[in-house]
Amino acid sequence: MSSLILALLAFVSVGALGAVFVPSIFGNAKRVDKRINAYTGNMQDKAKNKGLLRTKENRRKAIQSVLDDHAQKNKKKKLSLKEKIFQSGMSISKAAYIRNAIIANVIFFIVLFLIETPIWFAATMSVAMAYVGAMWFLGFKRKKYQAKYLAELPNAVEAIVRGIKAGMPLNDSIKVVAKDVKEPVRSEFARVVEQQAIGKGMADSILVLYDRVPVSEVNFLVVVIAVQEQAGGNLAEALQNLSRVLRDRKKMKAKVKAMASEAKASAGIIGSLPFIVAILVSIASPGYLTPLFATPMGNVWLGIAAGMLSMGGFIMNKMIQFDY
Repeated sequence: MSSLILALLAFVSVGALGAVFVPSIFGNAKRVDKRINAYTGNMQDKAKNKGLLRTKENRRKAIQSVLDDHAQKNKKKKLSLKEKIFQSGMSISKAAYIRNAIIANVIFFIVLFLIETPIWFAATMSVAMAYVGAMWFLGFKRKKYQAKYLAELPNAVEAIVRGIKAGMPLNDSIKVVAKDVKEPVRSEFARVVEQQAIGKGMADSILVLYDRVPVSEVNFLVVVIAVQEQAGGNLAEALQNLSRVLRDRKKMKAKVKAMASEAKASAGIIGSLPFIVAILVSIASPGYLTPLFATPMGNVWLGIAAGMLSMGGFIMNKMIQFDY
């Protein structure tokens, strides 16, 4: 009897071991295969995700490389007179500009001399105006040219977007802009087409836009096109977003200008008060202000007053300047 029980226990033990190590005995092969397939699928998904991450990482590195190269090329440096003339949109040469500045300041000195201004004061003012006046005029022309350029740039970007969505290559879209949009954007994009005609790539050709108009809006356009060429991506969508950003910035500038108009009016009134008072006093008492112009001490005080008035105007101007 005990031998029979031992044999039965041995049979049950062998069956249990078989159920553990050979699942097919109880029909669990499908479950095992399912687990194996699931494990294999997870490994494949992980490998695929790893490949996507590697692709995204490579694209991110490519974009960062483009941005670093662009930042290095456009690193702020002191501009020469020739570069300032170029960025102001004028076609005059450096020598001709210096000649015109000298002629203007000689005329200014003659006018001061004819109104009997002390010779040393007239000479000092003429020498100062030879540099300050010329640089101020260049700065004024640069800002005027940039404002005119930025007013038309969103339309140019939208024209490029429409061309790309219609199936045109980027080069052909830029050629359309170089023919159809208003000046000065048309001429600048024509320079891009000329750069491509001599064999330069799009990323290098588009840099001429920033050389002429070194502002943030143009920098955005250059970076978008350079990144798309190096790292790929949806150029039409990127340029459409850029066009929207440019228009929003334009609206913000107009809003800031409207908000600063009151401060400008106040600055104009305060700055004109000394001249208005001097004219009224001269009308009421013609000889009252004569010592200011006829005596050395009066000239000194006039110079101090002019310096303080200029300083006040400079400070008020800085108070209404904003970085966008």
